[in-house]
Formats: sequence, C-alpha cells, structure tokens
Amino acid sequence: MKISNGILSSAVQLASPHFNQRPCGEDISLLVIHNISLPPGEFGGEHIEDFFLGKLNVEEHHFFSEIADLKVSAHLLIKRDGQTMQFVNFDDRAWHAGESNFCGKQNCNDFSIGIELEGTDDIDYTDEQYSQLIQVTQLLMKSYPEIKSERICGHKDIAPQRKTDPGSYFNWQKYKQNL
Repeated sequence: MKISNGILSSAVQLASPHFNQRPCGEDISLLVIHNISLPPGEFGGEHIEDFFLGKLNVEEHHFFSEIADLKVSAHLLIKRDGQTMQFVNFDDRAWHAGESNFCGKQNCNDFSIGIELEGTDDIDYTDEQYSQLIQVTQLLMKSYPEIKSERICGHKDIAPQRKTDPGSYFNWQKYKQNL
C-alpha cells in the first residue's frame, strides 16, 4: 500500500463529481474522521458509494429523498470489512466538512483530508476498520507531513453545532496509540 500522486494504491477508485481544486498555496494539514451509514443505522450495500457519486436512487429508501440533492464526498470510505474506496484524489478538495473551523481557521475542506468510516455514533467500529484506518493514516502522515497527531480530529470537533461523528464509540486511544 502506498500513496502516489494523491492516489491510495490499495483503494478501489470511484470518481466522485463532488470535489474541486484546493486554494492555491493551501497545504494539507488536517485529517478529519467521519462516519456514515445509509440508510441510517444500516450497513452493507452500495448506498454510500452511490451517494458520494451523485447516483443515489430515492426509490430505494424514504430517507434518500432528504439527502439526494446534497453534493457530498470524502476522500476515502472504509467499509465494515476494511475495504477502502477512494472518491477524490487527496490533492483535491473533497466536500466532506461543510461549514467548519479548526483552531480558528474556517473552511476545513480547503486544507483537510476526509475519511468516512461505515458506522454510526453508537455502534463499535470493526477491527478491520481500525487496522485500515491506522495504515492509511500512517501513509498520509508521511505523504503530507503537516498532518500531525494533534491535527487529526472528528467531524464533531470542527462542526460541533452540526455534527457528532465519529461518535462516542470511536476509540481515539486505540487509534492514536497505534500511529
């Protein structure tokens, strides 16, 4: 596994249209951990992928009509079994953080990488997810040296009025101790 030209070699590549270029001169210096499940609380299937690709079928679940028009992506998705998909090149700006602030700096999408874990705030993440997340984070920290342990946070940390992920069941100690 390696990162070359913003691409994680071991990840399935799925090109999301929901990205754009980072502002000139903006260094990648933050890693944001998220969670997602579609439909909410359910795992498996390809609904998350379809959502990030802008192809979510609103006929498949009543909740999908609420989010179908959102233009959202992440750089990576790590499924429950550890399978990893890349939707946006790390060098580009994925649309994962929304209105956000880290240490007084607004618009975290400009300078961050977003990783989604298939999960919810109140269900344990799998060992396969932690293993993959740790490996990917180590590679990201080597490829983007301004990402330090203290610059890795949850979505809730940069958008506390709007977000709660990755939730109380995410084991920060287990994750960071293994970096």
